[in-house]
Amino acid sequence: MTTQHDKAKLLNDLHRPGDPLVLANVWDGVSARLVAAAGARAIATASASVSWALGVRDGGGLDRDRALAQTALIVAAVDLPVTADLETGFGASAADVGETVTALLATGAVGVNLEDGPDGAARELRPVAEAAERIAAARAAADAEGVPLYLNARTDVFLRGVGEPEGRLDEAIARGLAYVEAGASGVFVPGTADPAVIAALAKALPVPLNVTGSPNAPAVAELAALGVGRISLGPGLAEVAYAAVRRVAREVYTDGTYDGLADGLGYPELNGLFPA
Repeated sequence: MTTQHDKAKLLNDLHRPGDPLVLANVWDGVSARLVAAAGARAIATASASVSWALGVRDGGGLDRDRALAQTALIVAAVDLPVTADLETGFGASAADVGETVTALLATGAVGVNLEDGPDGAARELRPVAEAAERIAAARAAADAEGVPLYLNARTDVFLRGVGEPEGRLDEAIARGLAYVEAGASGVFVPGTADPAVIAALAKALPVPLNVTGSPNAPAVAELAALGVGRISLGPGLAEVAYAAVRRVAREVYTDGTYDGLADGLGYPELNGLFPA
């Protein structure tokens, strides 16, 4: 693939309900290359993983410039389509979101996740019309650049436990439909692993459904059978990697031994991921 347009088209084509694109989300050049070498068809960042790697809290701690700089680093590390998790779009207004997307495309990325939650820790979601306006601004910015950006609109109805449980499915569907109307390529609904809910979402939404892969979620084959078009691991890989750091550090400081280091990939393999 030689052009950004080619990568964008490929990313769109890889989202096939019933044959989902699986994304093991990364945060730096090494994780991107390892995931690519494992057989990934595209690379995605996770905002939490990027935030932690850069020493800030997820959910508002990361700023636009640092998020985009890290995205550019990841784009340069792999010859695959890259989609970036940019939280709520790094801006108070829809115009700000459009500027963020324009800057994202300048990194070479060809996809984006945008959330409908507010900035910070508040549980309430943005009003549907406001969130849809931000999606529309993102789409307009991509169209202006001539890039068929894969715009994954995330609704946090389930993740944030918004409203009464019995109303969440209808609310997620309504929000998803509004975001599709505004220009979303797909809809991401994290926070539920219930097969019946996932199947209902996949049936109701006219675009590929993205769900989260986790230890309590159905396996890839089962999610495919439910009609899912994309599966993301979110910060899962980073959580596993940092668990290994903590385990080995505790061993050396508590027991004075280094046995945990035997599980590492080794210097030659990791250094060999990058050209001389």
